[in-house]
Formats: sequence, C-alpha cells, structure tokens
Amino acid sequence: MLRILLIDDTQMKLGRLKAALSEAGFEVIEAPTLTIDLPACVETVHPDVVLIDSDSPGRDVMEHVVLLSRDRPHPIVLFTDEHDPGVMRQAIQAGVSAYIVEGIHAARLQPILDVAMVRFESDQALKAQLLARDQQLAERKRIEQAKGLLMKMKDCNEEQAYTLMRRQAMSRQQKLIQVAEQIIAMHEMLG
Repeated sequence: MLRILLIDDTQMKLGRLKAALSEAGFEVIEAPTLTIDLPACVETVHPDVVLIDSDSPGRDVMEHVVLLSRDRPHPIVLFTDEHDPGVMRQAIQAGVSAYIVEGIHAARLQPILDVAMVRFESDQALKAQLLARDQQLAERKRIEQAKGLLMKMKDCNEEQAYTLMRRQAMSRQQKLIQVAEQIIAMHEMLG
C-alpha cells in the first residue's frame, strides 16, 4: 500500500482528493497546508508519494516543490485546475513528476501514481549519472593538471609523467586521482 502525503492548497478544501485516495485503498496522511516546512514534513512522514491539490499553483507552491526536490527528493503529483502550459512547464522544471489537470477519479489514481514514481526514478537515475560524469570530468582535469606539474618538475614528457603517477598509485594502493591531488597539494605548498 502506497503511503501518500496529501497537501490540500485549494480554496474550498472539499477533501475530494482524500476521499478518492482512500477509496482507491491508499494510506493518506494529510498536511495542513503548504505553510508547513515541506522537506521536514516529508522527513517525518516518510511518504512514497507527495500529492498537492492546488487550484492554481503559484509561486509559493513552486518554491515548496523546489525545496522538496532539492532537500528530500520524492515523486510529486500536482492536481490542479490550471490549464496554462507555462505553469505546467514551470511545475515540471521545479520537480513535479506528474501534472494532472482536472478530474480526480479513484480508478485513475493508481496509474497516475505509477507513472509519477517511474518518472521520478528515471529522473533520479539521470541526475546520478550526470553527477558521476561531472565528477569523472573533474578528476580527469585534476589528473591532467598534476601531470603537467610533474612534467615541469621532472622535465619529462606526458607519457613519462603519467607512468610515474601510475607507479606511485600502484605502490601505495591509491587511486590515480589521490596521487594527482597529492602532487597538486605539494606544488601549492612549495609554491
């Protein structure tokens, strides 16, 4: 059973979404409004999905979505009456996994939540890959920098400098980046 954190930011607060979720068999935890600290609430409640019901998601809703996406990433589904493609684009860029305009039917909830969770997982995997590639690129730049410093210090060519770094890494059972960082730190210390 999915655990749902429901935030009702509508004017009328009819509980239409809560009723549909309960009817569909989900465990629903209600948050009072978006005036709460959403990342802290998610930390406490541990929901599988965050659902926001909003007449028209404004700046406050988007700020909360951005904070949640940054601090406590979770699948976020936004139910709204807002048809504006610009608002939809802004919501998705903020971190909303599914943007649903009008119509809350118990039979539609499970597929909507499934899509939101799969999209969220896919986005998280892409972010992790991007972060790993950024880290690899940063490491390569540092290794190249250390190689250049070693070439100047030892008056050797690029291949010889790389071989020296590899030998050092193997003899000390370190990664090449660790040896590169040591060379750079030593150069900075000695000036």
